[in-house]
Amino acid sequence: MFGVFCSVWGLLGVALPLAATEHPGQAQLVTEVAADTGKDPAGLNRLLSAAQRRQSILDAISRPAEGKPWSRYRPIFLTPKRIHDGVVFYRQHRRLLEDLGQRYGVDPAYVVAILGVETAYGANTGSYKVLDALVTLGLYYPPRAVFFRSQLKTLLELPPNQLAGPLDQLTGSYAGAQGWGQFMPDSIRQYGVDADGDGRIDLLHSIPDIVASVANYLHGHGWQPGQPVVVPALAQSGATALQAKDARPRWSVQQLEAWGYAPTRAVDPAAMATVVHLAGEPEASCWLGFQNFYVITTYNRSPLYAMAVHQLAMAIQAGSTALDQAQ
Repeated sequence: MFGVFCSVWGLLGVALPLAATEHPGQAQLVTEVAADTGKDPAGLNRLLSAAQRRQSILDAISRPAEGKPWSRYRPIFLTPKRIHDGVVFYRQHRRLLEDLGQRYGVDPAYVVAILGVETAYGANTGSYKVLDALVTLGLYYPPRAVFFRSQLKTLLELPPNQLAGPLDQLTGSYAGAQGWGQFMPDSIRQYGVDADGDGRIDLLHSIPDIVASVANYLHGHGWQPGQPVVVPALAQSGATALQAKDARPRWSVQQLEAWGYAPTRAVDPAAMATVVHLAGEPEASCWLGFQNFYVITTYNRSPLYAMAVHQLAMAIQAGSTALDQAQ
């Protein structure tokens, strides 16, 4: 699982030298990228051979924050500072956010909240080299090698004007996500937007590009403007146990009520929803998650993540409204 180069140095998180300056599977990957794009195989090999397998990345992916119970996960993101900074960002860029919100049909506070949860509004975009991260996970991490190898291939295929800088200098998360919104290469290719019109997609330095790209992502995954995200519900004793592999809304609110899950505020009985339980919460504690909740989970599939984004967005909205009323 940890590759043929694991050693005491690897366990310390030190980058391991490659004896043959080639990663396992590198030759096949270069062949595919060169065939798809016409890029020079020698240049691709130089890029990949300079990338390093890092044990610290393998360690990080084995202990994601989403493994925490909600009572410990929520305080990471719902802090006074993160709420305050979100309100400041929202008000500073309100015209841009509201214009793009109308263009893409998304609620701007959720765009801001995603930036807040992902990187604290750009304060922590990650210090790993993106190539190191995707080479490590795509070529040395069998449990998710298919996904990360595809991201590595996409990264190598992206044209320079869709990246925030030279490919071998890009930094990001341990998973290879980049910029304020932590986009993976496939998301850059599909949803990245050059909103400032400078001819490139820069998700690290251009606020218009950053905001528009997150809004475009939410729009592309089916965001419903003005519709609920999640509402608390009461689970009756003996409520029907439900199994679902993701947060996609599968049942009408009316049906969920019949099964013992009653929303605590009025919602359309015909609306489609799912039941959400958060890790570490009592089974009787539940929420009904709607289409917009599911859309947030396409960004990060954890219900904890989606709930943190929702609650941060609500706090940012409330803080901004309070300041408006005070003026």
